[in-house]
Amino acid sequence: MTKKPLLAGLLIGFLLLTSCSLKATPDPNVQIQIAVNATLAALPSPAPAPTNPIRPAPTPFSLDGLFCEYNFCIGHPPEMAFYDVVAKQNPDSPASNTYENGILAAHNTSLFIQIIWQHAPGATDPIFLMDLILEDGLDAPTGTYGLRLIHDMNVLSSPITTTASPLLPFGGVAGWVCGDRAFAWKVYSPQDGTAEALLQEALARFRCE
Repeated sequence: MTKKPLLAGLLIGFLLLTSCSLKATPDPNVQIQIAVNATLAALPSPAPAPTNPIRPAPTPFSLDGLFCEYNFCIGHPPEMAFYDVVAKQNPDSPASNTYENGILAAHNTSLFIQIIWQHAPGATDPIFLMDLILEDGLDAPTGTYGLRLIHDMNVLSSPITTTASPLLPFGGVAGWVCGDRAFAWKVYSPQDGTAEALLQEALARFRCE
């Protein structure tokens, strides 16, 4: 064998080895990015939004300061919330509010509100229930009951004075009939003359079924 073919073979082998050693090592960050892009491309595309989406109908009234249960609704100051008096006083008692009768109360440091209702088919006068909500020896109407028509209901009402709490000596009482139930409402407040506005707020949003 001559030296020229031998040198040529060695050169070819050297070039092959050099080209292998100069081959770039793949960047792991690039490889990860490629894999992420491939994964994203393989994900199904989201369904197109409907051209005329159906939007929920807005609530026709604000729920702030509104109690709705037992097939009636009544307004109240938004910073207060009604609770089931029977259940709160005796959590183990099976008796509680129902459609037929119940008692609710709400209070804070400057107000006490109570509402009671009773199943009374055929009743047209709520005076019997107003007598029941007034505490004997503690609450006293300051005059005769006034009568007005609110939401097709004959509403009786009167300011009251009370000794139930020395901090809340004033208030008011009201009663009405709606459907087959009679309702009575009472409030204690620290100032005279505030009961009327609270009653108006309650009855403005009153509904019954």
